[in-house]
Amino acid sequence: MCGIAGVASTSRPDPELVRRMCDVIVHRGPDGAGFHTDEHAALGMRRLAIVDVATGHQPVHSEDGRVVSVFNGELYNFPELRRELTRRGHLLRSSGDSECLVHLYEEHGPDLTRLLRGMFAFAVWDRDRQRLVLARDRAGKKPLYWWADDTSIRFGSELKSLARDPGMPREIDPVALHHYLTYRYVPAPWSIYQGVHKLPPGHVLVWERGRITVDRYWRLDRTPRVVTDVREEEERLRELILEATRVRMVSERPIGAFLSGGVDSSAVVAAMAMQSRDPVKTFCVGFDDGRYDERAEARLVAERYSTDHHELMVTADVPDVLPLLAWHFDEPFADSSAVPSFYVARLSRRHVTVVLNGDGGDECFGGYQRYALMNQAARIPAMPGALAAVSARAGTRITEQSRYRSPARLLGRLMRFAAEPPARRYAGLMSCFTPGQKDELYEPALRERLAGVDSGALLEEAFLASSATTTLGRVMDVDTTGYLPYDLLVKVDITTMANSMEARSPFLDHHLMEWAAGLPDPLKVRDRRTKLLLRRAVAPWLPARLHNRPKRGFGVPLAAWLRGDLRDLAHDALTDDTARGRGLFRPEVVADLLRRHDEGADHGDRLWALLQFELWHRAHAVPDGAVPAEIGCPGS
Repeated sequence: MCGIAGVASTSRPDPELVRRMCDVIVHRGPDGAGFHTDEHAALGMRRLAIVDVATGHQPVHSEDGRVVSVFNGELYNFPELRRELTRRGHLLRSSGDSECLVHLYEEHGPDLTRLLRGMFAFAVWDRDRQRLVLARDRAGKKPLYWWADDTSIRFGSELKSLARDPGMPREIDPVALHHYLTYRYVPAPWSIYQGVHKLPPGHVLVWERGRITVDRYWRLDRTPRVVTDVREEEERLRELILEATRVRMVSERPIGAFLSGGVDSSAVVAAMAMQSRDPVKTFCVGFDDGRYDERAEARLVAERYSTDHHELMVTADVPDVLPLLAWHFDEPFADSSAVPSFYVARLSRRHVTVVLNGDGGDECFGGYQRYALMNQAARIPAMPGALAAVSARAGTRITEQSRYRSPARLLGRLMRFAAEPPARRYAGLMSCFTPGQKDELYEPALRERLAGVDSGALLEEAFLASSATTTLGRVMDVDTTGYLPYDLLVKVDITTMANSMEARSPFLDHHLMEWAAGLPDPLKVRDRRTKLLLRRAVAPWLPARLHNRPKRGFGVPLAAWLRGDLRDLAHDALTDDTARGRGLFRPEVVADLLRRHDEGADHGDRLWALLQFELWHRAHAVPDGAVPAEIGCPGS
């Protein structure tokens, strides 16, 4: 596990720039650094040593030195890859996974990604062809940013690495901001800066002497297969979970698991315990508010498997950690569960270097209640165009004029929901600010600049591009290609790597994902019941109380925080001269949101999104991506 950075150019790159790019992500790799420089490339990495601690140094080179690579992640099939490469005559000098990449490139070129099982972001430099290959894993576990001009390309695991280059564009991309306010994250290929990009999951970028191509190498096939024996499917699923967990337990450093008490993380802990000679170390955080506290359920699993269990109560020091999170995230990021994720990562790092988690279980097996809602809503007959438009307008007007959680407000939302086609319904469910709310929020110049930009179209395009034939399959595909990689996996990658720790996700093994994608809808969601096959498969592993426990999510008491411990921070940050001076949002609209929230309406999500944008802006409006003095040392 590492952080990587580098430059390829038609002229000679600056190796000192790459050293600075790596220095700023030392939290991703505190165990060492490595660099390669030649006439047209400079590559660097920071290492977190987990597998092949003694000999797994990077960069790695081919036998003749023509091909060099830097790599962030883990290849879980590296023993098989090594055996095949040795059989084909390659000389391997280490005993781990990183060295496989240069030899696989020699054999397969940029298509080497199809042979890899794991989480990864890597760069392979072909000196003779002056070709740089950048790639990300299928699910999007490991991040990769890049930007290019006419002669060069720069890349890095984090945006702050690229920001070490004084030539990097630093102007906010209004379209990226527009999408952020809808989805709470900036989706790929955008970044918050104009001209700087995220490589999407499952994609390969090839830069060759200044020419760039980006191609997708993987997507799920959601064509349903025929299932004749559900018990056989249950047994096969247990086998897949056990095997995906087993290969992720390979580590020379201490290993544990996040345990929330939900089905997914509990199943992973059970699979670990059944395959471990020592007690599994498990970690959980909780809150005073019982609606968000899952420690009791986590303890049931910990007691059943006699784990070495650790808990932490999230307390009132949250305002102190938010600026640090804003610095680490590099872009505005408004999933409030990043806060408990950071705390559980910091707790875990005192005991282990690697953690397993349950990420991906919901997207693979249908775990969200919104899936059940969309599944049921698919039965609503389509309204004629004119009636749909009237219903949508009336529903919007009723919603905006009604009190929070009033019957009238619910009626308005239902009218709007029923009037829309499925993709737009789902976009509405996943939105923070509606298009109308954003129009009201923006200053006139920003509103004019974004006229005609439709954030909902991103979700609609993913919905229509899916190979699924049902509404349920399509919305699960939308989440797998959007919400999962740009929200959930970003959150876990950043919060764990901020604490110099690696997270692994058995449910995101691509073999398991491909198998799950072919399951018929009724084995995932039926009526209001979710994740049916997974619950049945792992029921023998879990305490009875967890078998049909509704999904709670990794939430925080956000509305209460913004009226209590975080009230002063939110009011000060969103209404002071610095925020007003940006010229992006109308101060009176922001002030009205704060006032109405104080009076009891719940505008927590929208205020949180605005607050995270403002904290991000203050954390990163400094030269060369340096750490602001008031934040202190990363990972502290």
